[in-house]
Amino acid sequence: MTKNCLNCNEVIVEKFCSNCSQATSTHRISLHHVFQHDFIHGIFHFDKGFFYTLKELFTRPGHSIREYVQGKRLKHFNSFATIILLITIGYFIKKWTKFDASVLYEDKKTVKGLLKVLKDYSKITVFLNIPIISLVSYWFFKKSKQNYAENLILNLYLLCGTLTISLIATIFTNFSDDKDFLVSVNYFAIALTLLYVMIFYCQYFSVFDFKKYQLIGRVVIIAVLYLGTKFMIDNILNIIGLRYFH
Repeated sequence: MTKNCLNCNEVIVEKFCSNCSQATSTHRISLHHVFQHDFIHGIFHFDKGFFYTLKELFTRPGHSIREYVQGKRLKHFNSFATIILLITIGYFIKKWTKFDASVLYEDKKTVKGLLKVLKDYSKITVFLNIPIISLVSYWFFKKSKQNYAENLILNLYLLCGTLTISLIATIFTNFSDDKDFLVSVNYFAIALTLLYVMIFYCQYFSVFDFKKYQLIGRVVIIAVLYLGTKFMIDNILNIIGLRYFH
């Protein structure tokens, strides 16, 4: 039996409209629909999407994102949406904990300006190192034949993973106000981020035609450059914040 799509009026015979992709079966909107579908499914996409992407990023990060780049994309949450959602969660956690990152530094001027910039522009500044490190990964792993746009995507998903590590570290600040403990957590988060970046790149490029020593050497160098680039950008933003933000 054929019928017309309620969205575009195209004649449909399958479960989805071939013209606009809307499902054949529709029903009246209810409170259950609003909560389960529009809120939970729409924002978090429990059955795939957000939590599926986070799970993959911490069980098989490089492999899963390489598969995404190669076309296996249905279950993954959009990288930009994931980043914005993680930033938003981090914002509310920091508000809840009242944590002042400047206490981790002997000289508060090293982050005072940066914190001023991040207060209003964190959703922009978080992306600043991505074009640079994507150019580096494109050049380092050129033999893989991954174009620059594909390197942008893989590094955006890498950013999702590193933001999650940072988010977990922020949560730990709620359990103590001891400066030494907080400094230790900060250093551990940096070390964990470095290790994560190396694992991510190593997994992603492991299937391409690199000798083992070539792959490991490139992975170690680019992981250091990843953190170095972010450190450099943070210093520039700190200078801008001290000079132009009041």
